[in-house]
Amino acid sequence: MKIKDENVKIISVVGARPQFIKAAAVSRVLRKTQEVREILVHTGQHYDANMSEVFFEELEIPRPDYNLGIGSATHGAQTGRMLEAIEEVLFKEKPDWVLVYGDTNSTLAGALAAVKLHIPVAHIEAGLRSFNRRMPEEINRVLTDHASDILFAPTQTAVENLRREGISEEQIQLVGDVMYDAALYYGKKAEQQSQILNRLELKPKEYILATIHRAENTDDPRRLRAIFEGFAEVAREIKVVLPLHPRTRAALVEVGLYDKVIGSICLIEPVGYLDMVMLEKNARAIVTDSGGVQKEAFFYRVPCLTLREETEWVELVDLGWNRIIPPTSKERVSAGIRENLQASAGLDGYPYGDGKAAEKIVQAFLLYRRKHTCVS
Repeated sequence: MKIKDENVKIISVVGARPQFIKAAAVSRVLRKTQEVREILVHTGQHYDANMSEVFFEELEIPRPDYNLGIGSATHGAQTGRMLEAIEEVLFKEKPDWVLVYGDTNSTLAGALAAVKLHIPVAHIEAGLRSFNRRMPEEINRVLTDHASDILFAPTQTAVENLRREGISEEQIQLVGDVMYDAALYYGKKAEQQSQILNRLELKPKEYILATIHRAENTDDPRRLRAIFEGFAEVAREIKVVLPLHPRTRAALVEVGLYDKVIGSICLIEPVGYLDMVMLEKNARAIVTDSGGVQKEAFFYRVPCLTLREETEWVELVDLGWNRIIPPTSKERVSAGIRENLQASAGLDGYPYGDGKAAEKIVQAFLLYRRKHTCVS
């Protein structure tokens, strides 16, 4: 018996900021591995300089081999355009694997394009569940998991979710969280390079960092008003710094809140990854509706309040580092933030692995190759 000597060709599909962070950790290992050739496809889901280009520069991600330039649209239109464009790349490149990350429309489009062409799919961050089917992200992650051949789960909870849904044990790989890999790698770099605290005249532990972008909050005028009026109340006592997502900006303008908000909250443009890390590490508390920011808050041991009905990162709630409050009124939001400022530190724990998730993912690809490409 001998092993075929061709490299494994992997197409990685990314499109949004959280995926750039995850891809940075995995791509660094993939491209050091002689048996692997990676081709990076950027769908263009996040397409402006602050939301995309600066991340590639700071994270030292190779420039995309393909930039599909899809841009914004409704969920159906965006996913459909991505599906068509990714399919063309797959026809041309004929990869051995398609690798997708997380739970965005780019994730689902990459998985669907591959599975329709009988190309194996690997899903990083598999098995997460909020159990809220009204969230587009929940639908994306469930469908992607059930279309995938290898499911790289970040936590034991994610593994159990996949088992309950009947996914074969041999498809599930518990590897840890690649965002923890990134936090360990880039944390020190941020301290050396970022000047965001000086630029904004912020002192450590004397501000709250907030991020709001999910459609369930931005597209509901009552929730949006409750969140930002709650922020304004708290901002009378402690500065609230909020990198403003384009979707959130548009929503604030539409409901007539933007002019009121800019007078009470420190709104800034979306920032690069290293600046975001510095803002997170030095905040007194973090308020967010982002799954990635919840985890980063925990990595840097900063108390977090999540303005949603639920979270897929239940370990953070169990450890006491994250609290969940639905933003149903400004009083509930402001009271939740004040309580979080006074909360004691959560329990110590390491539910997201040992910081070597990317290495385990690459080794899993190589092991799969050796099992399936032996010839006489």
